[in-house]
Amino acid sequence: MILLLGSTGYVGGAFQKRLDELKMPYRALSRAEHDYTDRDTLIKVIRDSKATFLINSAGYTGKPNVDACELHKSDCLDGNAVLPGTVRSACEHTGISWGHVSSGCIYTGRRDDGQGFTETDTPNFSFRTNNCSWYSGCKALGEEVLDDSQNTYVWRLRIPFDHQDSPRNYLSKLVRYERLLQAENSISHLEEFVSACIACWTKRAPFGTYNVTNTGSVTTKQVTELIQKHLLPEKKYDFFDSEAEFMQVAAKTPRSNCVMDNSKLLATGIQMRDVEEAIVQSLRDWKSE
Repeated sequence: MILLLGSTGYVGGAFQKRLDELKMPYRALSRAEHDYTDRDTLIKVIRDSKATFLINSAGYTGKPNVDACELHKSDCLDGNAVLPGTVRSACEHTGISWGHVSSGCIYTGRRDDGQGFTETDTPNFSFRTNNCSWYSGCKALGEEVLDDSQNTYVWRLRIPFDHQDSPRNYLSKLVRYERLLQAENSISHLEEFVSACIACWTKRAPFGTYNVTNTGSVTTKQVTELIQKHLLPEKKYDFFDSEAEFMQVAAKTPRSNCVMDNSKLLATGIQMRDVEEAIVQSLRDWKSE
């Protein structure tokens, strides 16, 4: 039995869908029914359900984007930094393994050698480097809470997208926006992300942190060109002259734009498509709300 936290969210809903497809026994835990932010309550549910694995996809991202986290700092801190520690304590107390959905937004840019960030690189977009959004800082703290955790997967998601139009879908955002910040990023196809996370458990991949991103990276301009080619040929785009202009006109807090290395995940035998291939297929299969 798998326990799923955060099933009503964008990522949690994708986990629920995939678990249904795989016909894996699971229970989506609702905070209204059982407040899993309380350690003793979570321990009781784990024992009563005889769960053998737990997926934590709960967190606070802010709506419509991370700017909202600057206004709701307590909720963001609780959901992204405090909750992982609570779940860890409950899982260790009951002796079950678990996986935590983290984020690649704890990095910015590339490594000094020009390569993508690996799982062993210290976050450079965090409270400790004093250059981040509140959201990114809280996500980095959430990983620190799990630093020496045993029997735990930390799955780093990065800018989710797929073929289904949604306010949380990166491609949907680019479809709607007309003026954008040019940046380079690694990104994660949502269905591939949840499939890879579940496969870590079913294939008994070594516990630890994994960058669960599609292979390679893309610039904003490359993605908009793919949108124009495969979905909206008449769509016009404009780009900010600089990040400074973007911050002045369109954002309240700095954004993470980074390239990540997924070779550790690939070495387990779990595959992720090339990022451009995944984007093109999503655009060809596009479904509007």
